[in-house]
Amino acid sequence: MKRIFFSLFLTALLLSSCGSNSQKGMITAQQAYQGVSNYCHSEYDWSVAVENPSIMSVEMGEETDSAYQVVFRSYTGALVNFYVDKKSGSTRIVEYVPALDIESEAGTIDLFDYLDKN
Repeated sequence: MKRIFFSLFLTALLLSSCGSNSQKGMITAQQAYQGVSNYCHSEYDWSVAVENPSIMSVEMGEETDSAYQVVFRSYTGALVNFYVDKKSGSTRIVEYVPALDIESEAGTIDLFDYLDKN
């Protein structure tokens, strides 16, 4: 009886530890780029870049063991750095204006909200 209870307990513990992050799996660099690009195209006005697409861009930045950096460059010269947590998809947004040397936290997003649902 103790073995059955112990087995059920371990099974329940294992199932309860499988949160939404483990179901979604690790974020890839491609997913980080795509999610941030989708976010930037939905939140920023790209109409100014129609005639000159090179004035606005989204590109991959540095990668650490735990996060990807994706950088949005605006036509104004501002840089918006997105730090995508590889495990959770939680993405910290930091805006930087080089001309004024001003950096500010701009919030967070869940990367999964901006990935295509297939």
